[in-house]
Amino acid sequence: MQLEQLIKERRSISNYDTSKQISYEEIQNLLDVSVWVPNHKMTQPWRFILIDGETKEKLGDINAKQGAKGVATAEEKEKKAEALKKKIIDVPLWIAVVLEEHTQMKFREEDYASASMLIQNFSLLAWEKGIGTIWKTNALLENQEARELLQIKPGERNIGLLQVGYIGKEPKVKPRVPASDRTTILN
Repeated sequence: MQLEQLIKERRSISNYDTSKQISYEEIQNLLDVSVWVPNHKMTQPWRFILIDGETKEKLGDINAKQGAKGVATAEEKEKKAEALKKKIIDVPLWIAVVLEEHTQMKFREEDYASASMLIQNFSLLAWEKGIGTIWKTNALLENQEARELLQIKPGERNIGLLQVGYIGKEPKVKPRVPASDRTTILN
């Protein structure tokens, strides 16, 4: 597949073909290639946590408990908690992308930008293999119980939870505003 086509066709996927099992080795290979991004001073501050099995179940419980707070009735709370747990456990594999936070803001910003490119690389490489992803930034990123479960240390920042699975149903293509409509040329 050509790079331009790959970029234009990649979609965020939340509907997975659960009949196919993702191999950790395949994911590791994709991550090993994904790290080849520009990174100022080669800090390479990232690490990856693959979340599956019992840990995924526990993360689902944390999501359920956290998200169901403040729901009025016990019945509504239980229903919402069940749905929130299902949102976690129905995803074939999760990947937490964690950054060691540099003491200097300049480096933190550059490291975050590099990690964002890394996530894009991973998404494109996965798409090429028929694997869909979606980058989630939600309340679980800062939940202390989730941080402990995922062994995220003080001084580290969880910048995203990636949902990963073989593509089930693809969403429709949404048109993009051409960059030329938002480009200013100053001579």
